[in-house]
Amino acid sequence: MKVKATINVLTMLENSCIKNPGRTAVRERESFLTYAELTELSKRAGSALAGSISAHSPVGVYMEKGINALVAFFGTVYAGAFYSMFNTELPDERLRSMRTVLDTKSIITTRELYEKAALLFPEAGIFVIEDLIASEINEAALAEIRSSMIDTDPLYINFTSGSTGIPKGIAVSHRSVIDFISFFTQIFSITQDDILANQAPFDFDVSVKDIYSAMYVGAELVIVPREYFSAPVKLIDYLCDNRITVMIWAVSALCLISTFHGLDYRTPETVRKILFSGEVMPYKHLCQWQQHLPDTLFVNLYGPTEITCNCTYHILEKDRDYSAGIPIGIPFPNEDVFLLSAENERITEKNVKGSVVVRGTALALGYYREAQKTAESFIQNPLNKCYPEPVYLTGDLGEYNENGELVFRGRSDNQIKYMGHRIELEEIERAMSAIDGVDRCMCIFDESKQRLKGFYMGTIEKNELVTVMRSTMPAFMVPGFVRRVDQMVLTKNGKLDRKKTAELIGGGKNG
Repeated sequence: MKVKATINVLTMLENSCIKNPGRTAVRERESFLTYAELTELSKRAGSALAGSISAHSPVGVYMEKGINALVAFFGTVYAGAFYSMFNTELPDERLRSMRTVLDTKSIITTRELYEKAALLFPEAGIFVIEDLIASEINEAALAEIRSSMIDTDPLYINFTSGSTGIPKGIAVSHRSVIDFISFFTQIFSITQDDILANQAPFDFDVSVKDIYSAMYVGAELVIVPREYFSAPVKLIDYLCDNRITVMIWAVSALCLISTFHGLDYRTPETVRKILFSGEVMPYKHLCQWQQHLPDTLFVNLYGPTEITCNCTYHILEKDRDYSAGIPIGIPFPNEDVFLLSAENERITEKNVKGSVVVRGTALALGYYREAQKTAESFIQNPLNKCYPEPVYLTGDLGEYNENGELVFRGRSDNQIKYMGHRIELEEIERAMSAIDGVDRCMCIFDESKQRLKGFYMGTIEKNELVTVMRSTMPAFMVPGFVRRVDQMVLTKNGKLDRKKTAELIGGGKNG
């Protein structure tokens, strides 16, 4: 059987199965599947789904991240549809909003979570993964479905914050993932001999690099249990015992280990590459990792979900001083990342701030069922007047340093980057203001302390407000600092003046 051309992500899985069917594809604690077993179970699930779901439709995957979730992902794609991970840690209200945005008629879950899923999503048909993988494979049906699929079909939808209070679903195509992963694995020399430790939840696009890098090269993917991130000793032991070689992790997860001096307890000496993203890496934490793993390659990655994982990278130099900050670097191949001035002119000079804009195959398809929001962020390239060419406005500001490397210089709007997530401050404010006892509210982000702060006027007690927010909002959107105030400053147009209000109530750098 010949290796197939990669125009669908399933060919990544199948090509690795053809080359090394007996090699471990994914491991989770003591359980594991070979590439042959993962392919077979995914086909079983796809065959069972094929007669029950519509092609090119969204399917919600409501379960813990793990082997079953991977089978659900690939099974959904075999059935001609695309998936969206419904993280079980999210509040029920958030999950219902996601289902509403997708308007999905199908949810895959586990037998253990079936009753909860049926209550949460009464409008959808609920499929149990244990039943799906017990079905027979229908190769003819799968082949017919596959023949109608093209590389611009959606592969998955990840959700991000929305200023209206409704989460936005970012649709990413097969083509974008294939294009990015092919360069990503090549640049960082990720091969079939690697063992990748998955840290990120499956609804976070950092996990896309774990999953599809492993499938593309035929490496082993080791899923780190969620609860280990509250037990640093278990986490370090798991990395060491599984002989991990590649860590593509969020900065906050790496800092969890260094904060508790986990590397002093035990160093994962097999790790050869650490690629981090999501937020600015604190210099003292970087130094801890470099001191314990002096021969390891460290890479700073940058990019929003809307451009498929990352668009720039910087490979850290061993003898360079990064105390003033780490550049976000240079673009990945086949991606153009440039700076635009307020007059929509390209900035090439050093030390001149501009808006970060991205073009290329890696761009997402847009926001699902949100044509207006898509048109606001995925615009016609202002530098190109000759033919249609979309670019993505990241909302980030940047400038070129003396070495010609791109450096992140904050945001141009009220979106922030916190705990690896891009969040619209307005969405937090909208959720807070909907709570009984809140008359007016405001959120700010203290970049110097990487702290999200909320202020409100009203009768509700602070502790009660925090409790309600935690039950209705994702954890990463709940301010770590909340204060009740007597007044807020408004602009002449009657809008909240965030800067002046923060200064008045002491919510700035000293809050």
